[in-house]
Amino acid sequence: MENVHPEPSPRVSAEPNWLDPGQARAWRAYMDGHQRLMAALNRQLQRDSDLSLAEYRILVLLSEAPGRSLRMSELADGVLSSRSRLTHQIRRMEDQRMVRRNTCLEDGRGVLAELTEEGMRRLEAAAPGHVDAVRRDFVGLLTPVQLEAIGEAFACIDRVIGERAG
Repeated sequence: MENVHPEPSPRVSAEPNWLDPGQARAWRAYMDGHQRLMAALNRQLQRDSDLSLAEYRILVLLSEAPGRSLRMSELADGVLSSRSRLTHQIRRMEDQRMVRRNTCLEDGRGVLAELTEEGMRRLEAAAPGHVDAVRRDFVGLLTPVQLEAIGEAFACIDRVIGERAG
């Protein structure tokens, strides 16, 4: 029997354009450092505030929104989550009385996620420890030039990939 290999898609070249050693080193350093940083920040929030990093991010976005509420679709876009994953997350947060869902009065079809007083209280209690951890494990490890470069680089990456996606 003959092996049949499908033709590569137009987006993928037949021969990979491999990363050079410097690019590979930078990519791996980013991957390892990012995972280690997110895990450390998540552990700190869970240990000190019984919140996950995902819950904290949702509470922050809602606290900054007009009326402390956002359409579920806007919130999903803001936390870079699928709508179904966000729905499950919001349901768990509703069980803890941190958020509530309501029908959007503007059109009667959309669903709003609203920050409750309990959610605001939990956010305010968690924020000082989280900011300390971000300073200790991220900001404080970098020079101002490195921090600015990271901010510019990831703003560019976010913008370009966001434009491609939609």
